[in-house]
Amino acid sequence: MIMSMLQEFKEFAVKGNAIDMAVGIIIGAAFGKIVSSLVADVIMPPIGVLIGGVDFTKLAFTLREATGKATAVTLNYGNFIQTVVDFTIIAFAIFIMVKVISNLKKKDEAVPAGKPEPSREELLLTEIRDLLKAGK
Repeated sequence: MIMSMLQEFKEFAVKGNAIDMAVGIIIGAAFGKIVSSLVADVIMPPIGVLIGGVDFTKLAFTLREATGKATAVTLNYGNFIQTVVDFTIIAFAIFIMVKVISNLKKKDEAVPAGKPEPSREELLLTEIRDLLKAGK
């Protein structure tokens, strides 16, 4: 029983689709980190300056003040705003990528497969057939 499960797992793991999926996940994670850095370090600071020097990571509602040993309870909506901007950029990039791939597929499908030119042998055989029909 265990040996058959290990064999099935080995077949699954070695298939091209599983490996392609793993590569896609790794690249996607790296892309996500790049976009997060872009948003946090490049996009949000100028937006913060434009609206009065606001640091989005520090935007929060205090639900309960810190008392003694208890830390303050805050609702960090600034981080949420950054995450929404991250998601929007990633979703837009994926949309553009899918659109480009879709257009490339349409172009490949749109190219009509015209009738290929007959080979030299086919031309000669056609000529011989026509001569035989004509009785020459």
